[in-house]
Amino acid sequence: MDELRQQFEVNVFGAVAMMKAVLPFMRSRREGRILNVTSMGGLMTMPGLSYYHGSKFALEGISSSLAKEVRPLGIYVTAVEPGMFRTDWAGRSMVRSERKIADYDAIFDPIREARKSRNGNQPGDPAKAGKAIATFLTSSEPPLHLLLGSDAFDYVQKELEVLRGEFSNWESLTRSTNL
Repeated sequence: MDELRQQFEVNVFGAVAMMKAVLPFMRSRREGRILNVTSMGGLMTMPGLSYYHGSKFALEGISSSLAKEVRPLGIYVTAVEPGMFRTDWAGRSMVRSERKIADYDAIFDPIREARKSRNGNQPGDPAKAGKAIATFLTSSEPPLHLLLGSDAFDYVQKELEVLRGEFSNWESLTRSTNL
């Protein structure tokens, strides 16, 4: 539980504290831009990253709702959703939980090894991400969601396709709950 709390402290509560600090000034000026760095992991999931995904999904929801609340006040909110970039995310900055349940080894080990082997070789270029962010910052209608990286686009599109299929497959049961 301590690791879960820490993940949310950093990825959710820290971002919310910052938003709460700047919003009064933005409201008084009737303009502003809030960028929340979530992740493609706030829109799709992979095994072994449950706490991380939960925190990023939370920040996605907060960003989306806040955007609808403050847009009439001239304030834009964008959730920036990077994929795999050549940063230290998968390196020394990643905190890995100690595993105690061998049942998960077959699922987690290959994913952890792939992440380790990609570290420093991720497809995303941080300098290009910065330029992309600078580009949309000057837009008169910035996006609420901005995927960064081909991998982010591909992974999220695949997740959306799976969701659409699942919703369609269960539509009759879903609709059966109405009067």
